[in-house]
Amino acid sequence: MKIAVTGGTGFVGRHVVRLLADEGHKVVVIARGIDPNPASSSGNVTWVRGSVTDRGLLKSTLAGCDAVAHLAGINLERSGQSFEDVHVRGTENIVVAAVGNDVPKIVLLSFLRARPGTSSPYHESKWRAEEIVRSSGLDYTIFKSGVIYGRGDHMLDHLSKVLHSLPVFPLVGFTDRGVRPVAVADAAWAIAAGLVGDRLSRDTVALLGPDEIPLGEAVRRVGRVTGRRARTFRAPVAFHRAHAVVLEKLMRIPPASRAQVQMLAEGIVEPWGDITPLPPELAPVTHFSDESIVAGLPPKGGFRRADLTICSMAS
Repeated sequence: MKIAVTGGTGFVGRHVVRLLADEGHKVVVIARGIDPNPASSSGNVTWVRGSVTDRGLLKSTLAGCDAVAHLAGINLERSGQSFEDVHVRGTENIVVAAVGNDVPKIVLLSFLRARPGTSSPYHESKWRAEEIVRSSGLDYTIFKSGVIYGRGDHMLDHLSKVLHSLPVFPLVGFTDRGVRPVAVADAAWAIAAGLVGDRLSRDTVALLGPDEIPLGEAVRRVGRVTGRRARTFRAPVAFHRAHAVVLEKLMRIPPASRAQVQMLAEGIVEPWGDITPLPPELAPVTHFSDESIVAGLPPKGGFRRADLTICSMAS
């Protein structure tokens, strides 16, 4: 099969691209940045530099494809990248290009709690993307995912850096909400399966790990493994939102954006909407254990000057 992947140089995208290429599929990676993907050296992978906002590029790139995985997404708005542009207009452009090229299947990576009627532009835009795909007339699979972790992620990377930088860790809200972390290899396996064959046809499925744990326990596990146990304390959601506003301005990738604060405040355990269970052979099985945490940790160290927006602009 010939499969296009948007966001193919991102955290999840890299793993999906590598898996598809290793299985012998021809993969066309569409991404904005410089390609860091070792799989691109394979003869099965072609890299196209561009954005999901470029409808003309998508139209030409999807020609001859049998499926498209729309994995491009952001959890922090920056200049030139808004939730509306990337999640909504980007999805519209992908659908138009797919329909115009008779691409029969689209897979969308969404968020577990994406839904309408919230105060979160992230949740709203992800939901609108889902609705665009559902009404496209194409065969589709929508993965509503929880927190995905592994080397190069946000979860373990940010937890590790905070624990190496500060002696305390503030938890979001006064109720310890749960998370069900998904190992990235498990997520990539399910997404790849949704692209190939007839499984998960016209389905919206939840992508969740086998372990449901309080966020505080996840922090303690990472702290134990890194040897950097921090004292946790609870702070109101409003504090974290205000903190996120400041850090979004100061840091390239803050420990938690406003969208992520909203996620943690309500928990990342229960999917929203009409969900079809994943079949057992595709359900994530990797436990959030010391072994899987160690495998996904970044190099030791806290935040550095290069993490600050002003320093990265100067360089």
